[in-house]
Amino acid sequence: MKRFFLLIALFTATHCFSEELEERNWNVNGTNRQALVHMPEHEQPVPLVFVFHGHGGNMQNGARSFRIHELWPEAAVVYMQGLPTAGQLTDPEGKKNGWNSDPSDASNRDLDFFDAVYASFESRIDTNRVFSTGHSNGGGFTYCLWAARGDQLTAVAPSAAVSARSVNLLKPKPVLHVADTKDPLVKYDWQERMIHALKKINNCSAEGIPWHSDDELIGTLYPSASGTPLLTLISPGTHKFPNEAPALIVQFFQSLENKPLQ
Repeated sequence: MKRFFLLIALFTATHCFSEELEERNWNVNGTNRQALVHMPEHEQPVPLVFVFHGHGGNMQNGARSFRIHELWPEAAVVYMQGLPTAGQLTDPEGKKNGWNSDPSDASNRDLDFFDAVYASFESRIDTNRVFSTGHSNGGGFTYCLWAARGDQLTAVAPSAAVSARSVNLLKPKPVLHVADTKDPLVKYDWQERMIHALKKINNCSAEGIPWHSDDELIGTLYPSASGTPLLTLISPGTHKFPNEAPALIVQFFQSLENKPLQ
């Protein structure tokens, strides 16, 4: 009997998940690319959020981890699906899904994928409210997008990532960076150096202002005279995307609509 109810619960969860998100396909340079899409029913221009899973992940667990479509149903949300990619820290043979995070690569297939998806939704979205977020390799690709397609993005929220290949290409932009102090892969001291670089890029104050605090996350706002603040969310965990981060990322993105952050 317990097994029966478990199967019913799993079916219901899967059914609801599939109802909320639509799988769509794009032919990008002869390769089929996929994403799970939430598109609001109303017709006025809507915000658009791109979400990139980590290395070895997929669009389904990206949707489950970030839940942007549940937290911000008025926004269009695209959970992008990566392709097998050699990892910088793991999977050197490239057997698992990931993203090409090098903005200098002239044949960057994932930048082309972003371009195709953006173009397909451009008539439905508010092009002044386009955001990107992602975890680990997905966070690295978010930094890559900032470097290569920054003019099309309003703000970004990378998690557990650094931008060694593109940091010199970044121009001031509101950013929220999520980091774990015990991260065994993307070391916290690497991310501290990234945060220090972001302060300089965004012309931020050296001292931060408390923004959020609980047992899981400590949030700090570094104001910017140029209106491009840096927010950090620091967790005492390892390389796991914090459960509370999605709601705070949405709060950050939404706050920029009325420009209250400095």
